Amino acid sequence: MKAIVATGYGPPEEFTLADVPVPRPGPGQLQVRIAAASINPLDVRLPGGQLRGAVDLAFPHVPGNDFAGTVSEVGAGVTGYQVGDEVFGHGVPRALRAMLGIRRPSLTTGTLAEYAVVEADTPFITHRPAGLDVADAAALPTVGLTARALIATAAPKPDDTILVVGASGGVGTTLLPLLRGARVIATGRPEDAAPLRAAGATEVIGYDDDYPSAVDLAFNLVLPNDRVAPVGRALRPGGRLYTITVPPPEPDHLDRDDVHVELVLDVEGRFGGMREVAELTPTIGRRYPLDDGVRALTDFARRHTFGKLVVTT
Repeated sequence: MKAIVATGYGPPEEFTLADVPVPRPGPGQLQVRIAAASINPLDVRLPGGQLRGAVDLAFPHVPGNDFAGTVSEVGAGVTGYQVGDEVFGHGVPRALRAMLGIRRPSLTTGTLAEYAVVEADTPFITHRPAGLDVADAAALPTVGLTARALIATAAPKPDDTILVVGASGGVGTTLLPLLRGARVIATGRPEDAAPLRAAGATEVIGYDDDYPSAVDLAFNLVLPNDRVAPVGRALRPGGRLYTITVPPPEPDHLDRDDVHVELVLDVEGRFGGMREVAELTPTIGRRYPLDDGVRALTDFARRHTFGKLVVTT
């Protein structure tokens, strides 16, 4: 089968389109004929060596977490799916299994390929609803889970003033519609302003503009946590900052102790799985065929992109 492959640690420009063996499902697993997959930071960072030392990555490595496709083979013991079922969801590379620390991790052989194997019995894989477009289904899993976890954790109120840092990415464009009714200040480029307002932002400011003051709630979607001090200064006393970038922020990153700061990750599906995510609407910024998958990963790493990048097979 065709797949995007990293043959060693390095930048996405060094990935290749290659022929590799089709993965076969074991007990409790599904083989899926991939119709579409979307790009996430882990697809670049893991083979880029950013977790090297904590994770021993085996090569060749096929990146890709999020997908939509058709079940093409069912492993022993699987009862909830059969060949021909339309499914979508996400898994993480098997190399990360030991880091997850949960009983039923959602793992994959890599979805930027014509076929992938995933675990059947997790909340992160489900049947694709008939009304959910295949590309949208591939774009939703990671950003949908993240957006839902942020909303459930932060519990924003209609009268809140909310700052969204990094609103033009996949998580931001999925989160903004869930904040409608509040005053939402989003960061983006000038060309992002109109689509961000259409998605739910009240105001759009530039990345280098000063943040407003007396913000009730801030979402940091992109900044390393040692660079969130300006976001913290925008908060009113008692304000809350929720971040999705790792490692977690340290107390001295904000230089104040009168606000709440929390890293939000949901690796167990505590706030719902793919069935709930299917109710959300993603923003797809660009689509690529699998033959251009290396370019999709390179664009994600090197260019400013809006929404999600989707690769179709």
